[in-house]
Amino acid sequence: MSNPVSVSSLVQSVKSSLESEFSFVSVVGEISNFSRSSAGHLYFTLSDADSSISAVMFKGDVLRNTSAKSMKDGDKVICHGGLSVYAKRGTFQLIAKRVELVGAGDLKEQFEKLKRELSAQGLFDQDQKIAIPAYPKKVAVITAAGGAALQDFINVYKRRALQGEIVLVPALVQGEQSARSLREALAKVIKYNLGNPDQSFDVVVLTRGGGSMEDLWSFNDEGLAWDIFNCPIPVISAVGHQVDYSISDFVSDLRCETPTAAAEILTGEQTKVLTQLQSIRSQLLRHSLTLKNMGPDRLERVSPKALSMILKEQTYELKQRLRECHLEDKIDSILGLSDLNLRMDDCLRKIERYPERSVAMTSQKIEKLGGLLKALNPKEVLGRGYSYVSDTNNNVISSKKNFDATKPSEKLVINFHDGFSKVTKGS
Repeated sequence: MSNPVSVSSLVQSVKSSLESEFSFVSVVGEISNFSRSSAGHLYFTLSDADSSISAVMFKGDVLRNTSAKSMKDGDKVICHGGLSVYAKRGTFQLIAKRVELVGAGDLKEQFEKLKRELSAQGLFDQDQKIAIPAYPKKVAVITAAGGAALQDFINVYKRRALQGEIVLVPALVQGEQSARSLREALAKVIKYNLGNPDQSFDVVVLTRGGGSMEDLWSFNDEGLAWDIFNCPIPVISAVGHQVDYSISDFVSDLRCETPTAAAEILTGEQTKVLTQLQSIRSQLLRHSLTLKNMGPDRLERVSPKALSMILKEQTYELKQRLRECHLEDKIDSILGLSDLNLRMDDCLRKIERYPERSVAMTSQKIEKLGGLLKALNPKEVLGRGYSYVSDTNNNVISSKKNFDATKPSEKLVINFHDGFSKVTKGS
């Protein structure tokens, strides 16, 4: 067994070997993840259908190379340079010294070619789209388990939704087997709906986070495009970031820029309902407080006299508006307004009398209750010749047992309707 070495020693050894062996190479590939730093350096990924490598071109080499100044994502180029190892991360990269622009990248050409073909066959037609449900009860999310896209979708959906079950249908979203995995996941959702019509999915969300064109390539699969087109369930494609477009975006029933945007779209109507309910709740609270604080003022406003005045004012206002429109005669002749006026006046008189009758009936009830309370008043009972005995602490002696329990010579009080007299027990 060889002696162990430090990480730094191992990386340095690899760096020396790699830079010595590949001091100069020419590599052809497609540019993606292109960026230009504030210092003028260029950073990008060089890739083909199967592999990719990070690359950097420093400012001095950029200034000496005309093609480098116009490079962009999707360009197919030949990079001349050498390999190096970035010791801090232990990764290797291509240090480009010179680039030659070959033309549009193969991946971009394939994408545009497939896009044209599918469009010509009607897969992108708007009249083929299925409407997205406003209040989905069950949502199938096809994406990688544990990915950021899934978590973003769930967080936004649960925060905004009133209802809705989210079910993850896991699938690979990158790599050689990802297109097949996505198709199998979609087929699984369709099969579930056929066997469970009472618990079926209302919508499918096909999603993943951003990445390079090769990272997102599985969503450009022709077979997947046809599966989405033939899917009886509405499909939302939320792949990558705002600037990323995939074939699934065009063929799906709705394209959303991000997983978060998809969650917002699905919960949009529910959020409106929630806002309305919160508004109604606030109004009810305000009205309850208002009614609580109105007290006598509200009773005054609903008095017979006040109610009669309100009705008269409203009737006058309606009649005045008719006069201003010069329609009284025409309406009278067509609808028999005179008869209606007589009936309305009769109703008004009844309404005016109703509060008065109500007040009179209430007064009678109050008088009756007052009489009953008066009859039950202890002083009224004493006035009819009765009296009661109590001790000096005003405790009523209501039975012979209570009287016998008092001490001999104890001071007692006999209460009459017009006063009291103190006596001594046994005297």
